Amino acid sequence: MTRPLYPILIDHPWTSAACIAALALVACAAILGFLLKTGLAWRLATDIPNDRSLHTRPTPRIGGWGIVPVGVVAMLIVAPSIWLAAVGAAFLAAVSQIDDRRGLPARVRFAAHLLTVAALIVLNPAPVPWWALAGVGFLMLWLVNLYNFMDGSDGLAGGMALFGFGGYAIAALSGPTPQLDLGVASAAIAGASGGFLLFNFHPARIFLGDSGSIPLGFLAGALGYWGWLKGTWPVWFPALVFAPFIGDASVTLLRRLARGERFWQAHREHYYQRMVRLGAGHARTALAWYLLMLAGIMLANRALGFTPLGQWCAVAGWAIVVTAAGAVVDVCWRRQQSRISEQP
Repeated sequence: MTRPLYPILIDHPWTSAACIAALALVACAAILGFLLKTGLAWRLATDIPNDRSLHTRPTPRIGGWGIVPVGVVAMLIVAPSIWLAAVGAAFLAAVSQIDDRRGLPARVRFAAHLLTVAALIVLNPAPVPWWALAGVGFLMLWLVNLYNFMDGSDGLAGGMALFGFGGYAIAALSGPTPQLDLGVASAAIAGASGGFLLFNFHPARIFLGDSGSIPLGFLAGALGYWGWLKGTWPVWFPALVFAPFIGDASVTLLRRLARGERFWQAHREHYYQRMVRLGAGHARTALAWYLLMLAGIMLANRALGFTPLGQWCAVAGWAIVVTAAGAVVDVCWRRQQSRISEQP
């Protein structure tokens, strides 16, 4: 068991994690509420709608200003062993805020992502071959970016963070050898995401912005890697927890690459974007994704008690479920497009 900074975390881990999550929620909500009330939110970063947006009015992109400082401070205080992940998230938030305000070349952003992921892995290497670490690093880089790609509908990315990091916290605190630092760190990020969600659920008053989505994607990968490194969960666990996000972004990317399109440019081809455009709306789309992700998290935590073969069967089974959900959206989308093309 990792010994945290404060003995109370050992004696009352679940109560401590719940209190930390609640405090993070209140602190994040207070920061974001202050920025909105004072008008500072509009000066920091504002999203201007275009023909590829799902919204119609300018909206501040300040979610990262609440989630990141609250999450980073909480991690440094109650989970000091994971300090490098906290510092990496803060660094990426700073770079991304510059991008939100002034814009940065893609190569500069990617260099920052690569440097942060590489530093975490090099300074905390897992006892596996170098090529396996390189593969893990690639997947972490993908998580950093896909979280940004999936931040385009009210309540979606914030809800995924709330459930995803909450799933991490449950797994970290429930195992035979609990990782308390990992559990309370995950609880803090989940709580801060909940504070952001108060302002982001439809109709959204603020958006996450790159300064929020990029650090969240990094933390999803970094804490997932940390849990694998410390033996808290197998390598498949983080992928299963965030399977809906990973599946949507990966399939959409591959399709755009196959057509020779620039995948990093804004578009409206993700499954969640199609659901909104099909008439489900922001709120019902978010709720559908919440249910899907909650079911996957419950399966992931339950599967930790299975045999290795049973675990991989659970992963394969859930992959089939997520694929089937995407296929349903594809069928509905093609039918709509066919009806539109047939109209005079």
